Amino acid sequence: MGGDCKISMLWNWYTLDACSEGFISSSWHITSRGMFAGSCVGVILLVMSLEFLRRASREYDRYIVRQAQLKQQQQQSTDHGPELHSDNGSVKTPALASTAPTSSNVRGIRPNVFQQIIRALFHMLQFAVAYFIMLLAMYYNGYIIICIIIGSFLGVFVFSWEPISLL
Repeated sequence: MGGDCKISMLWNWYTLDACSEGFISSSWHITSRGMFAGSCVGVILLVMSLEFLRRASREYDRYIVRQAQLKQQQQQSTDHGPELHSDNGSVKTPALASTAPTSSNVRGIRPNVFQQIIRALFHMLQFAVAYFIMLLAMYYNGYIIICIIIGSFLGVFVFSWEPISLL
């Protein structure tokens, strides 16, 4: 072998002397089983990080919606006045539920420039991580592809465990 990398564009099960020269980094040359195991764990964590970024992006969009709803609620409460007078002259404050926006009256929220920059950064990071995962898959190493699949399962299990809204 002489320290040469084994690169195959066909399905392979290489563990030792595997490398991704030309794909990810010419310095990634696996010379021991421990390095290969570490690479597999790294691939799993990389794929899980993609699922984390997807969740963080969804949470940020929800944050933007909540901020818009709060702003609309504050505008409605100032438009209607902070207090109501009853027939007997006593002062009543309006119930928050009556002025709280619903999903039907907060539609088409347009993020401001700063919010859109954050959203674009989330997309860029997701795109970059997904591209590296694709490059790893193009190495056609069965173990690496299995790690990608495991990372996808674990990532969705951990980061997509959220309430499901009914349509």
